[in-house]
Amino acid sequence: MKRALITGITGQDGSYLAEYLLTKGYQVWGLMRRTSLDPLLRINDLTVTRRINILYGNLRDSASIQRAIEESQPNEIYNLAAQSDVGISFKVPEETMEVNYYGLGRLVNEAMKINSQVRIYQASTSEMFGKTKPPQNENSHFAPVSPYGEAKLKAHEDFVKGYRNTHGLYICSGLLFNHESPKRGEHFVTRKITISLAKIKLGLQDSFALGNLEAKRDWGYAGDYVRAMHLMLQQDSPDDYVIATGESRSVRDFVEAACRALDMKITWSGKGLDEVAKDKDGKTILTIRKEFYRPAEVDYLLGDSTKAREKLGWKPEVDFNGLVAMMAKSDLDFFRKENHTRG
Repeated sequence: MKRALITGITGQDGSYLAEYLLTKGYQVWGLMRRTSLDPLLRINDLTVTRRINILYGNLRDSASIQRAIEESQPNEIYNLAAQSDVGISFKVPEETMEVNYYGLGRLVNEAMKINSQVRIYQASTSEMFGKTKPPQNENSHFAPVSPYGEAKLKAHEDFVKGYRNTHGLYICSGLLFNHESPKRGEHFVTRKITISLAKIKLGLQDSFALGNLEAKRDWGYAGDYVRAMHLMLQQDSPDDYVIATGESRSVRDFVEAACRALDMKITWSGKGLDEVAKDKDGKTILTIRKEFYRPAEVDYLLGDSTKAREKLGWKPEVDFNGLVAMMAKSDLDFFRKENHTRG
């Protein structure tokens, strides 16, 4: 029976990956900060959580990483732990580099000491491409414009490519484009949209504000993307793969798709910072605020996952509208039940 160690197991990807690996017959271990959210908040099936072995530690602490690897004795390590908020990375660049760059360094060094044959997956990101013209693939130039993207790129160059080429370590980098789900953190723009619209529909909130409506992202479903992570570590030799849907939609598109899913009609008026969205009764439910714009915006991300589709046999199963509807209806159900309970 294979054994897997997942860092960042309490996050969106960690919870989906844990559930997926259990269906594959793995023994699953998760590295978790003591201050982190309980996995039960994201993995709702109690029978699943009881099968996950939780270890406490974090990527800042080499000793805790060493203990986790020694105890779990993994065949595969999935490094999903990170300071993952791009906007926040501008405010805490040092912490972002400490966790996203040096954290991976600690992990690979401890792993090589204990078992040099272990296979490692590193969660890289489309934010490494930054201002590179789309579509972006494995051969595209990297040009990050955020501390988050810079830290991930440095980790990719030094600890993924560097250790793979110099030390023969089996380590793969997944260049994942934006992937969402009902488990996505509430501070991400996609969940902000679906939560706000669900509350507005239920009369629990009047309006909300966003930043750049024209920013385009290649949005996919997190549950699809963890399958690609697993496939990367099953290949004969390690390599890096772009994981994306190949379709790019704007933040405006996401808002409109969520409204359709919730049967809410909106109309847009105004331009720039004065643009608003109004409901069928003419009430303003969405405004634009400059403070929600990034200091340096990535305008257009569109992934070319041809390599993953051909070599891994991977393809996404949930399309954009299906993803947004899944998220919007999940939030609507949650707040409807919560409101009923409180009432």
